[in-house]
Amino acid sequence: MVRYAATHLEPAKSARSRGAYLRVSFKNTRETAQAINGWKLARAVTYLTNVIEHKEAVPMRRYAGGTGRAAQAGYSRATASESWRNRVAANIRVNAGKQFGVSRARWPVKSAEHLLTLLKNAEANADTKGLDTGNLIIKHIQVNQAPKQRRRTYRAHGRRKSDQPVHVQPLPRGDDPDGGCGGGAEVTGGGAP
Repeated sequence: MVRYAATHLEPAKSARSRGAYLRVSFKNTRETAQAINGWKLARAVTYLTNVIEHKEAVPMRRYAGGTGRAAQAGYSRATASESWRNRVAANIRVNAGKQFGVSRARWPVKSAEHLLTLLKNAEANADTKGLDTGNLIIKHIQVNQAPKQRRRTYRAHGRRKSDQPVHVQPLPRGDDPDGGCGGGAEVTGGGAP
């Protein structure tokens, strides 16, 4: 029997999926998972597909050292370069039309591919259980570091690269009409975009 991190979700209303020892960057996978946490499953699948195609970017919030700025993630030059009086007069927000409100973003394709595979697996598990896959919301997603593997890649100037594999557990849950407050101690909010 596989052990999942979140045991407070009702098994009858949720579907589970798990990936262990995935050879993908922990930091990129964590940021990608936090970007889709709380979203509907269909929107998360679309978002990850767009990340793979470089149509949408993943915001880098915690692990953002050395990450460049991307126009898909945050403030646009046109609204940021306007004078303060013009913005107030036109009632334009600095973050107009942007999704996350941060300036640093990346397109972690490998992380998006692994998460997309796990979300499709969770969707298939929900369909097998008889849940409505159109109303599934990702209520919990967890990314943990796995033990480092022994392989190393030696680079120039004395550098070397060691992989940091990850364990990923997305847990989508069916949306309740009463907002998820039906008798349990868990209080859940509404879905995201």
